[in-house]
Amino acid sequence: MLPTLLTRTLRYVCHSVLIIGCLHSPAMAQNMDRASIIETLKLEQLGQQAGELPRIHSLLISHQGERIFEQYYAGRTANQPANMKSASKSVISALVGIAIDQGYISSIDEPVATFFPAFNHPQSPEQWQSLTIRHLLTMQAGLQSTSGRNYGRWVVSDDWVESALSRPFIAEPGSNMIYSTGSTHILSAILTTATGMSTREFAQQYLASPMGFRMAYWSQDPQGIFFGGNDMEITPRQMLAFGELYLNNGQYNDTQIVSTDWVERSHQSHAVSPRGQGRFYGYGWWLREMAGMLVPLAWGYGGQLIFVVEEYDLVIVATSDSTPGSGRSGHLRQLYAFMENNILARLQAENASAW
Repeated sequence: MLPTLLTRTLRYVCHSVLIIGCLHSPAMAQNMDRASIIETLKLEQLGQQAGELPRIHSLLISHQGERIFEQYYAGRTANQPANMKSASKSVISALVGIAIDQGYISSIDEPVATFFPAFNHPQSPEQWQSLTIRHLLTMQAGLQSTSGRNYGRWVVSDDWVESALSRPFIAEPGSNMIYSTGSTHILSAILTTATGMSTREFAQQYLASPMGFRMAYWSQDPQGIFFGGNDMEITPRQMLAFGELYLNNGQYNDTQIVSTDWVERSHQSHAVSPRGQGRFYGYGWWLREMAGMLVPLAWGYGGQLIFVVEEYDLVIVATSDSTPGSGRSGHLRQLYAFMENNILARLQAENASAW
């Protein structure tokens, strides 16, 4: 008989696979035209309702690449960059995909040890040798997290990369999902080594320039590695364009920036999140069960969000005040509820009534 913990894990994974299969059923794909979407969402009312969220800074919606709604709050403007916080992990994932497309990295199954030949894990050399880029992308590295209560001590360390790599293995690589910004920071260091460019230079050349914008502020660690998974600043419109890149299978203005295969695999579930039922993780993207759909989203601390709603050809962006405080977690819950109830559920209800 299988151990109880393994039995429960297999049961939950099977249940998750069943949910994903149902939510991604082809019968659920919709083709509402733009006029119907605009009428259903009641955009003026939607803007007023969004404004009732005390920490919101912006809300933008595009349909098939055309902005149908854009509003700013709390004195914010379209030209002000927003700190994406952890939503930049989705950008790091895109950069890894591009680096593979361009031949700088052989594959996601390349061992992490290849890029750090002078390093050997002090406690678990066997697990260290089995760790791959795939494990970092899917938050299944097995290393103790640098996020949450460990974050402050990690970012005041003298060497962020070595500190993240030296964490004890608390699970086998490829098993449990352990959310850790250290994993995506290691990816930034890998990009720097593999390409011979800083992550920011690589992002500018292969992502930002083809999309017509310049990278703004982005912090660095003590060794000069750009922060892989936090503190990247771009405007809400640029966030929207990034979401549209994924909605359009990696194309922007007929230029293939990241491969279609990478986009598809990024928005597939590779790990089950321990943060709540109906949440999964792809390659640097969350997948969240909302209004009967499994919606890929880039998530950042405090309410920096990019939703890619393939069923309706929509991209939705929200930015928010990320200042720590008692209202932050409540705002995020309200923001998710707003997206689900005022946008996604309305569209689903309208479609159901049309059948």
